[in-house]
Amino acid sequence: MSGWAAKRFWAEVSTIPCDGGFTVRLDARAIKTPAKAALVVPTVGLAEAMAAEWRAQIGPVRPATMPLTRMANSAIDKVTPQFGAVADLVAAYGASDLLCYRAEGPDALIARQAAGWDPWLDWVSDILRAPLTVTAGVIPVAQPIPSLARLSARVSALSPFALAALHDLVAISGSLVLGLAVIDQKLSAGAAFDLSRIDEHWQAELWGRDEDAADVEARKRAAMEEAERFLGLSGPVVA
Repeated sequence: MSGWAAKRFWAEVSTIPCDGGFTVRLDARAIKTPAKAALVVPTVGLAEAMAAEWRAQIGPVRPATMPLTRMANSAIDKVTPQFGAVADLVAAYGASDLLCYRAEGPDALIARQAAGWDPWLDWVSDILRAPLTVTAGVIPVAQPIPSLARLSARVSALSPFALAALHDLVAISGSLVLGLAVIDQKLSAGAAFDLSRIDEHWQAELWGRDEDAADVEARKRAAMEEAERFLGLSGPVVA
């Protein structure tokens, strides 16, 4: 038996200012989050972009086609009430950042990783004063405690909406460094995604591309780009 799905019941979608920011209305009804909180976002630009997602719904409501609404829900229902726990979860990627774990061979892959990743480890060292240790292989390497503390402080300084975006950027890429570079507008989400896929692209060059894997990769890239778009629409990244 197929599951029940909500269907479009509204005729008009609008955005209005409200206490704390802006919200979206379906006819005269303001949208709420899945946890029944008021869906209030910090900028009119984000509210308008979310309204466009709701206007595009025809027939059954398809949450998968509303990434901005999903991230706003997450920022309100999940990030805001447990901000410290989410910040700690995201910052923990710094202790095992993808960019710090290099191939042991062949030389061409080692060189490709170094060319792609070293500039961003230099950036996090020079600009954020958080140098990280690089190793070959997969055996965990301890990172400098002061560096991890600075990275954690940088994450904890974000607004809940920026942290929601960073969570997706980091979880998809496996790299806190790349996620912070997108947050600071030093990298686009697409470029960060490509850097996170150096190993996979190397394997595809050797053995050919798998269609299923390519579909998964395309969805992940799109999700990172939506996180970047959400970030840009959400206003100042620092709380």
